Amino acid sequence: MTSTAPPRLSRRALRIGPASWLFRPRSVAAALVLLGTTVLLMALSMRLGDIPMSVSEVLRAITGDGPDHFVVMQLRLPRALTGAGVGAALALSGAIVQAIARNPLASPDILGVTTGASVTVVAVIVAAGNTWGGVSGVLAEAGVPAAALLGGLVGALTVYLLAWRKGMDGYRLVLVGIGVSAICTNLKFWLLTVGDVNDSSRAMVWISGSLNGRGWEHVTPVAIALALLVPPALLGTASLGALRFGDDTVTGLGVRMNLTRGLMILAAVLLAATATASAGPIAFVALAAPQIALRLAGVAQPPLVVSALAGAVLTVGADLVARTAFSPVELPVGVVTGVIGAPYLIYLLIRVRRKART
Repeated sequence: MTSTAPPRLSRRALRIGPASWLFRPRSVAAALVLLGTTVLLMALSMRLGDIPMSVSEVLRAITGDGPDHFVVMQLRLPRALTGAGVGAALALSGAIVQAIARNPLASPDILGVTTGASVTVVAVIVAAGNTWGGVSGVLAEAGVPAAALLGGLVGALTVYLLAWRKGMDGYRLVLVGIGVSAICTNLKFWLLTVGDVNDSSRAMVWISGSLNGRGWEHVTPVAIALALLVPPALLGTASLGALRFGDDTVTGLGVRMNLTRGLMILAAVLLAATATASAGPIAFVALAAPQIALRLAGVAQPPLVVSALAGAVLTVGADLVARTAFSPVELPVGVVTGVIGAPYLIYLLIRVRRKART
Protein backbone atom coordinates (compact mmCIF):
# COMPACT_ATOMS: atom_id res chain seq x y z
CA MET A 1 0.00 0.00 0.00
CA THR A 2 1.45 3.33 -1.06
CA SER A 3 1.54 6.08 1.56
CA THR A 4 -0.03 9.41 0.58
CA ALA A 5 1.61 11.37 3.38
CA PRO A 6 3.88 14.16 2.17
CA PRO A 7 7.60 13.69 2.67
CA ARG A 8 9.06 15.00 5.90
CA LEU A 9 11.14 17.58 4.05
CA SER A 10 8.06 19.31 2.63
CA ARG A 11 6.49 19.63 6.10
CA ARG A 12 9.57 21.51 7.25
CA ALA A 13 9.79 23.84 4.27
CA LEU A 14 8.83 27.49 4.72
CA ARG A 15 7.56 29.02 1.48
CA ILE A 16 6.97 32.69 0.70
CA GLY A 17 5.90 33.04 -2.92
CA PRO A 18 8.52 31.48 -5.21
CA ALA A 19 11.14 31.35 -2.42
CA SER A 20 11.42 28.57 0.15
CA TRP A 21 13.62 27.80 3.12
CA LEU A 22 14.14 24.65 5.13
CA PHE A 23 12.81 25.10 8.66
CA ARG A 24 15.42 24.01 11.20
CA PRO A 25 14.30 24.17 14.85
CA ARG A 26 17.89 24.29 16.13
CA SER A 27 18.69 27.30 13.95
CA VAL A 28 15.54 29.09 15.10
CA ALA A 29 16.36 28.36 18.74
CA ALA A 30 19.93 29.64 18.28
CA ALA A 31 18.63 32.81 16.61
CA LEU A 32 16.17 33.49 19.43
CA VAL A 33 18.84 32.95 22.11
CA LEU A 34 21.27 35.27 20.32
CA LEU A 35 18.56 37.90 19.82
CA GLY A 36 17.72 37.81 23.51
CA THR A 37 21.41 38.04 24.39
CA THR A 38 21.82 41.07 22.13
CA VAL A 39 18.89 42.86 23.79
CA LEU A 40 20.27 42.01 27.25
CA LEU A 41 23.73 43.33 26.39
CA MET A 42 22.27 46.51 24.93
CA ALA A 43 20.25 47.03 28.12
CA LEU A 44 23.41 46.56 30.21
CA SER A 45 25.25 48.97 27.93
CA MET A 46 22.66 51.66 28.63
CA ARG A 47 22.79 51.04 32.38
CA LEU A 48 26.55 50.84 32.93
CA GLY A 49 29.11 53.59 32.49
CA ASP A 50 30.50 56.66 34.21
CA ILE A 51 26.92 57.42 35.31
CA PRO A 52 25.40 54.12 36.53
CA MET A 53 21.62 53.91 36.20
CA SER A 54 18.89 51.61 37.37
CA VAL A 55 16.41 50.01 34.99
CA SER A 56 13.70 52.48 36.02
CA GLU A 57 16.02 55.43 35.38
CA VAL A 58 16.86 54.12 31.92
CA LEU A 59 13.17 53.69 31.10
CA ARG A 60 12.39 57.23 32.30
CA ALA A 61 15.28 58.55 30.23
CA ILE A 62 14.00 56.78 27.11
CA THR A 63 10.51 58.22 27.55
CA GLY A 64 12.01 61.67 28.05
CA ASP A 65 10.93 62.20 31.64
CA GLY A 66 14.23 61.68 33.44
CA PRO A 67 17.26 63.94 33.82
CA ASP A 68 19.44 61.38 32.06
CA HIS A 69 17.63 61.60 28.73
CA PHE A 70 20.67 63.01 26.91
CA VAL A 71 23.05 60.35 28.26
CA VAL A 72 20.81 57.47 27.21
CA MET A 73 19.28 58.75 23.98
CA GLN A 74 22.24 60.64 22.54
CA LEU A 75 25.24 58.70 23.86
CA ARG A 76 24.52 55.14 24.95
CA LEU A 77 21.58 53.97 22.84
CA PRO A 78 23.01 55.13 19.46
CA ARG A 79 26.34 53.54 20.39
CA ALA A 80 24.69 50.23 21.26
CA LEU A 81 22.57 50.25 18.10
CA THR A 82 25.59 51.10 15.96
CA GLY A 83 27.53 48.25 17.54
CA ALA A 84 24.70 45.78 16.94
CA GLY A 85 24.25 46.89 13.33
CA VAL A 86 27.97 46.93 12.54
CA GLY A 87 28.47 43.50 14.10
CA ALA A 88 25.52 42.06 12.19
CA ALA A 89 26.72 43.54 8.88
CA LEU A 90 30.30 42.29 9.34
CA ALA A 91 29.17 38.81 10.36
CA LEU A 92 26.71 38.55 7.48
CA SER A 93 29.44 39.64 5.07
CA GLY A 94 31.81 37.08 6.57
CA ALA A 95 29.23 34.29 6.24
CA ILE A 96 28.74 35.07 2.55
CA VAL A 97 32.49 35.22 1.85
CA GLN A 98 33.18 31.96 3.70
CA ALA A 99 30.42 30.19 1.77
CA ILE A 100 31.73 31.45 -1.58
CA ALA A 101 35.39 30.74 -0.82
CA ARG A 102 34.51 27.41 0.84
CA ASN A 103 37.05 28.33 3.50
CA PRO A 104 36.37 28.97 7.24
CA LEU A 105 39.38 31.32 7.33
CA ALA A 106 37.94 33.69 4.74
CA SER A 107 36.56 37.08 5.73
CA PRO A 108 35.83 40.48 4.12
CA ASP A 109 39.43 41.42 4.90
CA ILE A 110 40.59 39.26 1.98
CA LEU A 111 38.27 41.17 -0.36
CA GLY A 112 40.25 44.35 0.28
CA VAL A 113 37.36 46.11 2.02
CA THR A 114 38.91 46.89 5.40
CA THR A 115 42.44 47.48 4.11
CA GLY A 116 41.20 49.68 1.26
CA ALA A 117 39.11 51.68 3.70
CA SER A 118 42.07 52.02 6.08
CA VAL A 119 44.35 53.39 3.36
CA THR A 120 41.88 56.04 2.21
CA VAL A 121 41.01 57.14 5.75
CA VAL A 122 44.68 57.47 6.75
CA ALA A 123 45.39 59.33 3.51
CA VAL A 124 42.52 61.78 4.14
CA ILE A 125 43.55 62.39 7.76
CA VAL A 126 47.23 62.84 6.91
CA ALA A 127 46.49 65.09 3.91
CA ALA A 128 44.07 67.21 5.91
CA GLY A 129 46.56 67.54 8.74
CA ASN A 130 49.33 68.61 6.39
CA THR A 131 47.06 71.09 4.60
CA TRP A 132 45.13 72.69 7.46
CA GLY A 133 47.26 71.81 10.47
CA GLY A 134 44.79 69.33 11.90
CA VAL A 135 41.63 67.46 11.10
CA SER A 136 38.53 69.61 11.40
CA GLY A 137 35.34 68.41 13.08
CA VAL A 138 33.44 68.53 9.78
CA LEU A 139 36.04 66.33 8.11
CA ALA A 140 36.03 63.87 10.99
CA GLU A 141 32.23 63.56 10.85
CA ALA A 142 31.73 63.49 7.07
CA GLY A 143 35.03 63.01 5.27
CA VAL A 144 36.29 59.97 7.16
CA PRO A 145 33.16 57.78 6.75
CA ALA A 146 32.86 58.77 3.08
CA ALA A 147 36.55 57.99 2.49
CA ALA A 148 36.17 54.64 4.25
CA LEU A 149 33.18 53.66 2.13
CA LEU A 150 34.89 54.70 -1.10
CA GLY A 151 38.16 52.99 -0.19
CA GLY A 152 36.41 49.79 0.76
CA LEU A 153 34.56 49.64 -2.55
CA VAL A 154 37.70 50.45 -4.58
CA GLY A 155 39.74 47.84 -2.71
CA ALA A 156 37.12 45.16 -3.28
CA LEU A 157 36.78 46.07 -6.98
CA THR A 158 40.57 45.81 -7.38
CA VAL A 159 40.63 42.34 -5.84
CA TYR A 160 37.69 41.19 -7.94
CA LEU A 161 39.16 42.42 -11.23
CA LEU A 162 42.57 40.89 -10.52
CA ALA A 163 41.00 37.57 -9.53
CA TRP A 164 38.69 37.34 -12.56
CA ARG A 165 39.85 34.81 -15.17
CA LYS A 166 36.83 33.98 -17.35
CA GLY A 167 35.07 33.25 -14.08
CA MET A 168 35.67 33.51 -10.38
CA ASP A 169 37.46 30.83 -8.36
CA GLY A 170 37.22 30.98 -4.58
CA TYR A 171 40.85 30.06 -3.92
CA ARG A 172 42.16 32.56 -6.49
CA LEU A 173 40.00 35.23 -4.86
CA VAL A 174 41.56 34.46 -1.47
CA LEU A 175 45.13 34.54 -2.80
CA VAL A 176 44.65 37.79 -4.71
CA GLY A 177 42.92 39.32 -1.71
CA ILE A 178 45.83 38.44 0.57
CA GLY A 179 48.27 40.08 -1.84
CA VAL A 180 46.23 43.27 -2.27
CA SER A 181 45.66 43.47 1.49
CA ALA A 182 49.40 43.19 2.13
CA ILE A 183 50.11 46.06 -0.29
CA CYS A 184 47.41 48.24 1.28
CA THR A 185 48.65 47.47 4.79
CA ASN A 186 52.18 48.55 3.98
CA LEU A 187 50.91 51.69 2.25
CA LYS A 188 48.82 52.49 5.32
CA PHE A 189 51.81 52.19 7.65
CA TRP A 190 53.90 54.36 5.31
CA LEU A 191 51.25 57.09 5.44
CA LEU A 192 51.19 56.86 9.23
CA THR A 193 54.98 57.27 9.28
CA VAL A 194 55.10 60.37 7.08
CA GLY A 195 52.08 62.03 8.71
CA ASP A 196 52.02 64.33 11.69
CA VAL A 197 52.13 62.46 15.00
CA ASN A 198 48.80 63.92 16.15
CA ASP A 199 47.05 63.02 12.92
CA SER A 200 48.59 59.55 12.98
CA SER A 201 47.24 59.08 16.51
CA ARG A 202 43.74 60.01 15.35
CA ALA A 203 44.06 57.61 12.45
CA MET A 204 45.23 54.79 14.71
CA VAL A 205 42.11 55.14 16.88
CA TRP A 206 39.93 54.69 13.80
CA ILE A 207 42.06 51.82 12.46
CA SER A 208 41.67 49.96 15.75
CA GLY A 209 37.88 50.03 15.37
CA SER A 210 35.99 52.19 17.83
CA LEU A 211 32.37 52.93 18.74
CA ASN A 212 33.28 55.94 20.85
CA GLY A 213 31.19 59.01 20.02
CA ARG A 214 28.83 57.16 17.69
CA GLY A 215 25.49 58.89 17.24
CA TRP A 216 22.29 58.47 15.28
CA GLU A 217 24.06 59.58 12.11
CA HIS A 218 26.09 56.36 12.32
CA VAL A 219 23.06 54.16 13.06
CA THR A 220 21.19 55.21 9.92
CA PRO A 221 23.65 54.04 7.19
CA VAL A 222 24.10 50.61 8.75
CA ALA A 223 20.34 50.20 9.25
CA ILE A 224 19.68 51.14 5.61
CA ALA A 225 22.37 48.75 4.35
CA LEU A 226 20.92 45.88 6.38
CA ALA A 227 17.36 46.67 5.29
CA LEU A 228 18.34 46.74 1.61
CA LEU A 229 20.84 43.86 1.50
CA VAL A 230 19.56 41.26 3.97
CA PRO A 231 16.42 40.30 1.95
CA PRO A 232 18.35 39.66 -1.32
CA ALA A 233 20.99 37.74 0.63
CA LEU A 234 18.31 35.53 2.18
CA LEU A 235 16.73 34.95 -1.23
CA GLY A 236 20.14 33.82 -2.48
CA THR A 237 20.59 31.31 0.35
CA ALA A 238 19.80 28.32 -1.88
CA SER A 239 22.31 29.39 -4.52
CA LEU A 240 24.83 30.14 -1.78
CA GLY A 241 24.40 26.61 -0.48
CA ALA A 242 25.03 25.19 -3.94
CA LEU A 243 28.34 27.07 -4.12
CA ARG A 244 29.72 24.73 -1.42
CA PHE A 245 30.17 22.09 -4.11
CA GLY A 246 32.57 22.05 -7.04
CA ASP A 247 32.05 24.32 -10.03
CA ASP A 248 30.94 21.47 -12.29
CA THR A 249 28.37 20.34 -9.73
CA VAL A 250 27.07 23.88 -9.31
CA THR A 251 26.68 24.30 -13.05
CA GLY A 252 24.92 20.94 -13.25
CA LEU A 253 22.42 22.08 -10.63
CA GLY A 254 21.40 24.93 -12.92
CA VAL A 255 22.94 27.73 -10.85
CA ARG A 256 24.38 30.63 -12.84
CA MET A 257 27.63 30.41 -10.95
CA ASN A 258 29.48 33.57 -11.98
CA LEU A 259 26.39 35.77 -11.73
CA THR A 260 25.48 34.34 -8.32
CA ARG A 261 29.01 34.76 -6.99
CA GLY A 262 29.23 38.30 -8.30
CA LEU A 263 25.93 39.42 -6.75
CA MET A 264 26.65 37.78 -3.39
CA ILE A 265 30.17 39.22 -3.28
CA LEU A 266 28.71 42.65 -4.08
CA ALA A 267 26.30 42.30 -1.15
CA ALA A 268 29.15 41.21 1.15
CA VAL A 269 31.33 44.13 0.04
CA LEU A 270 28.58 46.71 0.56
CA LEU A 271 27.78 45.35 4.02
CA ALA A 272 31.43 45.29 5.11
CA ALA A 273 32.19 48.70 3.59
CA THR A 274 29.22 50.35 5.31
CA ALA A 275 30.11 48.75 8.66
CA THR A 276 33.75 49.77 8.32
CA ALA A 277 32.78 53.34 7.42
CA SER A 278 30.63 53.56 10.57
CA ALA A 279 33.00 52.08 13.16
CA GLY A 280 36.35 51.34 11.55
CA PRO A 281 37.80 47.90 10.80
CA ILE A 282 36.67 45.92 13.86
CA ALA A 283 38.84 42.80 13.83
CA PHE A 284 37.75 39.15 13.79
CA VAL A 285 33.97 39.66 13.99
CA ALA A 286 33.49 38.71 10.33
CA LEU A 287 35.81 35.72 10.79
CA ALA A 288 34.58 34.30 14.09
CA ALA A 289 30.84 35.03 14.14
CA PRO A 290 29.90 32.83 11.12
CA GLN A 291 31.83 29.88 12.55
CA ILE A 292 30.22 30.32 15.96
CA ALA A 293 26.81 30.47 14.27
CA LEU A 294 27.59 27.36 12.24
CA ARG A 295 28.28 25.37 15.41
CA LEU A 296 25.27 26.76 17.25
CA ALA A 297 22.91 25.94 14.39
CA GLY A 298 24.52 22.60 13.52
CA VAL A 299 24.42 23.12 9.75
CA ALA A 300 26.89 22.60 6.91
CA GLN A 301 27.61 26.26 6.19
CA PRO A 302 27.26 29.50 8.19
CA PRO A 303 23.56 30.43 8.43
CA LEU A 304 23.06 34.07 7.51
CA VAL A 305 20.53 35.17 10.15
CA VAL A 306 22.25 33.34 13.02
CA SER A 307 25.61 34.70 11.87
CA ALA A 308 24.29 38.27 11.87
CA LEU A 309 22.93 37.88 15.40
CA ALA A 310 26.18 36.29 16.59
CA GLY A 311 28.07 39.25 15.18
CA ALA A 312 25.78 41.65 17.02
CA VAL A 313 26.38 39.79 20.29
CA LEU A 314 30.16 39.81 19.81
CA THR A 315 30.36 43.51 18.97
CA VAL A 316 27.95 44.82 21.61
CA GLY A 317 29.50 42.55 24.27
CA ALA A 318 33.04 43.52 23.33
CA ASP A 319 32.13 47.23 23.38
CA LEU A 320 30.55 46.84 26.82
CA VAL A 321 33.78 45.27 28.10
CA ALA A 322 35.93 47.91 26.37
CA ARG A 323 33.87 50.73 27.89
CA THR A 324 33.49 49.50 31.47
CA ALA A 325 36.14 46.90 32.35
CA PHE A 326 39.06 49.35 32.59
CA SER A 327 37.16 52.51 33.57
CA PRO A 328 38.04 55.39 33.41
CA VAL A 329 40.23 54.18 30.53
CA GLU A 330 38.16 53.24 27.46
CA LEU A 331 39.57 50.81 24.93
CA PRO A 332 38.63 50.65 21.25
CA VAL A 333 36.22 47.79 20.67
CA GLY A 334 38.60 46.38 18.04
CA VAL A 335 41.20 45.73 20.73
CA VAL A 336 38.77 43.53 22.68
CA THR A 337 37.56 41.63 19.60
CA GLY A 338 41.21 41.14 18.62
CA VAL A 339 42.04 39.63 22.00
CA ILE A 340 39.05 37.32 21.70
CA GLY A 341 39.51 36.52 18.02
CA ALA A 342 43.24 35.80 17.91
CA PRO A 343 43.01 32.56 19.97
CA TYR A 344 39.98 31.55 17.92
CA LEU A 345 41.94 32.08 14.70
CA ILE A 346 44.72 29.85 16.05
CA TYR A 347 42.09 27.21 16.88
CA LEU A 348 40.68 27.40 13.34
CA LEU A 349 44.16 27.07 11.81
CA ILE A 350 44.90 23.98 13.90
CA ARG A 351 41.51 22.49 13.09
CA VAL A 352 41.87 23.09 9.33
CA ARG A 353 45.38 21.60 9.39
CA ARG A 354 44.22 18.48 11.22
CA LYS A 355 41.29 18.11 8.83
CA ALA A 356 43.66 18.36 5.85
CA ARG A 357 45.79 15.53 7.25
CA THR A 358 42.85 13.15 7.69
